[in-house]
Amino acid sequence: MNTVKLPVAAPARVLAVGAWLKNTACLLDGDVLHWSPLHGDLGSPQACRVLDESLDALLHIADGRIDAVTHDLHPDFASTRLAQALAATLGVPAIPVQHHHAHVGVVQAERGSIDPVIGLALDGVGLGSDGTAWGGELLAVAGARWQRLGHLTPLVLPGGDVAAREPWRMAAAALHRIGAAERIVPRFTPVVGERLARGIHDLIERDLNCPGTTSAGRWFDAIAGLAGLSVRQSQEAEAAMALEQAAITWLASRSGDEPVISGDHGLELQALAADCAARTDPGEIAARFHLGLAAGLAHEAGAAATRLGTRTVVLAGGCFHNRLLTERVLATLGARGFEVQLPRAAGPGDAGLALGQAWIAAHRLVASSEATHPTSAAASVPRAAADIDRFIEEASCA
Repeated sequence: MNTVKLPVAAPARVLAVGAWLKNTACLLDGDVLHWSPLHGDLGSPQACRVLDESLDALLHIADGRIDAVTHDLHPDFASTRLAQALAATLGVPAIPVQHHHAHVGVVQAERGSIDPVIGLALDGVGLGSDGTAWGGELLAVAGARWQRLGHLTPLVLPGGDVAAREPWRMAAAALHRIGAAERIVPRFTPVVGERLARGIHDLIERDLNCPGTTSAGRWFDAIAGLAGLSVRQSQEAEAAMALEQAAITWLASRSGDEPVISGDHGLELQALAADCAARTDPGEIAARFHLGLAAGLAHEAGAAATRLGTRTVVLAGGCFHNRLLTERVLATLGARGFEVQLPRAAGPGDAGLALGQAWIAAHRLVASSEATHPTSAAASVPRAAADIDRFIEEASCA
């Protein structure tokens, strides 16, 4: 077990079971954080078994005394079922925390803060509060409360989850999104054969087995597919990394003479995707997508922060492993006077998610307790709580 000291103590002792991918669990006990080892993805019985063993070890550290167990919002995850069963055995609440809210929570926990922030949470997938697949989210977050302010343009997943492993399918979805579905068959017949290309075209046109997602990760896949950089990927984020490298190489070859792309489109990516689809140089396609996405993200986050009266923007989620994207968003927001925060030791991906779950659940537990049993101290000066309520209410009306 790895132990970390936080700058501020959490108000409750919470056991968090972490994410589905790159799973780790943690025990948040005051200002001390106990991390389990990395268990890997929970798609295997072995990983689930090791997670169960780690939860037992963390409980032993806490002498079996915890205030809550927290888990992802997804009801079918093995981690969710473990958390709920454990909470029932211990007689404590099982608290679900939405995936992208938890990503922002990691940053707040590392800084010991519950102050209002705007969060950009970008990754491959996480279940949203509306039951759909999220992954390109603009959030207002304060304490244990949050509000979704916006999201990237949705894409369909042709054929379901297999589309996350085959970027050409996401490229076909992007062509359909920009009104160029007639280009799917001629574009991808040389790549995957006419029968499969036509089959995917027909699936999308008829909206059969094509769930939607706002995932930034799937947009990276789509543009990598359009650029011809990836057809199928054997490793997570393989296409996204190829796209980033192509963009870096192309920009370096320009010696600082790069295209200026406005961020006025915000989180709406149709025009940017259409611009990319009209070009043939893979490096230029990759670069224009990175520049356009970064500009749009910075524009939208800055506008939301200004509107809601905060100067802090949090960047979280696995897509911020992308150095080019991160540097561009940081530079643009920093030049406009915003404080931009990123995860530190925990990292931006799912391996650190349990910390965000625990921090949010601890504050939610205390807020719920105070609402049910207000104390004279809480009633006297709950300035932070009032500020949080006002911030979230304003975000709800935005």
